[in-house]
Amino acid sequence: MMALQRFSNWPDLNVVVVAGILSGALTIVGYIPYVIDTLKKRTQPDRASWLIWSTIGSIAFLSQVYEGATNSLWFAGMQVSGTILIFLLSIKLGAGEYLSRKNKLIFSAALCGVVAWYLAETAVYSLAISIGIGLLGGIVTVQKAYREPESETISTWVLALLASGCAVISVDGVDWVLLAFPVYLLALYSGIVGAMLLGRAKQKVEPAWAPD
Repeated sequence: MMALQRFSNWPDLNVVVVAGILSGALTIVGYIPYVIDTLKKRTQPDRASWLIWSTIGSIAFLSQVYEGATNSLWFAGMQVSGTILIFLLSIKLGAGEYLSRKNKLIFSAALCGVVAWYLAETAVYSLAISIGIGLLGGIVTVQKAYREPESETISTWVLALLASGCAVISVDGVDWVLLAFPVYLLALYSGIVGAMLLGRAKQKVEPAWAPD
């Protein structure tokens, strides 16, 4: 009875606040196995993808701060911090290029988005360009996850998927500027997890040897 009485005296939990904190916590936890697998060379992060995501994530985080985000900042802040860490690790332990001609064009487009943000005094243009560019970087990892599913840490992507879902819930009300980034990541992570599962299923179906 005393326990029930104490429970009834607890303040009502705000779902939006809890979802925001949970999205940040899941993001932190999700990066741990990825960092460990990268250091042990079991996972090879694609340099181009993580460089693009680090740049885009930083712009998205600043745009959310500018637009007055509160609870959803937990996710955006932890996301960009983990992304930058993985990119730094990928410089030595990753795969693929990161200073290609295509990436220079991508960064030029990102810079244009920042300039448009400054001139228009709204983060909408910068965020829209950033998300579009981020999808280009994501396609590389989706393809890699399908071709080489063993080169990625699936637990990280599953936790990131759950974190982005919580981040969507953490946006108080229907604010498309604040919803855009977590919804984009929700779609991206769904694609990566799906590609890994399909890639693993394909490897099990294909024979280990082929007749001469």
